[in-house]
Amino acid sequence: MTERAPVKKRLVTVPALGVLFALAAVGCSADDSSAKLDGWAKSVCDAAKDPVAQSRTALADTADVKDGEAPVDLQKRLSADLASLATTNQQLADAVQKAGVPKIDNGAKVQQDAVNELKQVAQGYLDAQKKLDGLASADQAKFADGLRSVGDQVQQLSQVSTSALAALQSGGLGEAMKKQPGCKAGTAGTGAASASPSAGATDGAGATGGAGAGSPGASADPAASGSPSGAATDPGSPSPGKS
Repeated sequence: MTERAPVKKRLVTVPALGVLFALAAVGCSADDSSAKLDGWAKSVCDAAKDPVAQSRTALADTADVKDGEAPVDLQKRLSADLASLATTNQQLADAVQKAGVPKIDNGAKVQQDAVNELKQVAQGYLDAQKKLDGLASADQAKFADGLRSVGDQVQQLSQVSTSALAALQSGGLGEAMKKQPGCKAGTAGTGAASASPSAGATDGAGATGGAGAGSPGASADPAASGSPSGAATDPGSPSPGKS
């Protein structure tokens, strides 16, 4: 009579920094789970490194005050910055999508929610750019009011962007991302410094930088940021793992 193989016990789900991970003894040890999370984090962080750096450059430029800059030139410069922020947020969404579903509880939902929100932010920046491009720079008072309006819109996008990456900064997934060089570039977390085009360019030129908002993780979230409103937010780097 053959001896029955011992029944393999399934480990109970345990909380890890706010995120529940189902660690099963069957075919998947804790080390295996950790390795898979590290692999996922590497995929995202490697792909996000350049977009994050580019978004930081764009945000810094929105806060740059150039002496003697004509309103029309300021408008063109800020428009290019918003276009860059739209592109980098789309690239972040693509990075999270291509990495696949992270091996965490509700991983598919966490991934898809982040992707959808980052795509919405990217489109939002394009909408803000279109609005900015439509401003009449000849009337400096109206132009300044228009910049403030665009700035408010961008600040909202910044918050959504930060929220989108926040879920990736929790628990074991966040810990895995903090280990990756690509996600250590920024220091955003939830309050990275940021810049935003001067909503009050009353002289038609110049932008006022502000202190701003955050971006996920030691990380940064390019999306989270920069707004032509006098107050800005700097994206950090998508390293979900608040630093």
